[in-house]
Amino acid sequence: MTQARAFIFDMDGTIVDNMAFHTDSWLEFFARRGKTYEADAFFRETAGAQGREILRARLGPDIPDDEIAVLAQEKDVLYREMYGPHRRAIEGFEHFVTNARATGVKLAVATSAPPKNIVFTLDELDLRRHFDTVVGAADVKHGKPHPDVFLKAAEQLGIDPAACIVFEDAPMGVEAARRAGMRAVVITTTLPAEAFAEFDNVIRVVDDYADLDIGSLCASL
Repeated sequence: MTQARAFIFDMDGTIVDNMAFHTDSWLEFFARRGKTYEADAFFRETAGAQGREILRARLGPDIPDDEIAVLAQEKDVLYREMYGPHRRAIEGFEHFVTNARATGVKLAVATSAPPKNIVFTLDELDLRRHFDTVVGAADVKHGKPHPDVFLKAAEQLGIDPAACIVFEDAPMGVEAARRAGMRAVVITTTLPAEAFAEFDNVIRVVDDYADLDIGSLCASL
């Protein structure tokens, strides 16, 4: 490989199949406050957004930052309690990233998750060792569909955004990749392929990592 390339992975729903647990914990959090939402609609409206953005959108924009932080922690404790017993990487993921690194591809995580949830997934499953850099919600001002998190990952890797492929499971994440000038591979852990039909930057749609070919992906850049 003569050109430097990078694969940038969303975390939730892309490295681990956990988005249903995020949705369930949000619904429980809001139910405690007398607010009821339909699960599928809530997921479609929020997947890829930062927790603080979801809270402000649903509870009001004028809540002080310190109160938002406390509320976000409450929700994330619920999520970790629900998902903890089920944690594991998506089928074929570790084999895929090991082979990608062996061919010289740079690897990053770019997630809307807060620091404790990143530790909960990447460190407690011993996955951080695969990546050259990890960018999370605490590192950027705007969550997806803004491109900030992907652009920061590319910057930290020292790779041109056009030479990066994003791996995502949510439309807001694919839109963030599009705005960053990056192609995307969709993992259909939480939504079917047709949910991504409008995106011209999607180059593959797969159920997991078992059928992805690193050479053909890099050839698309």
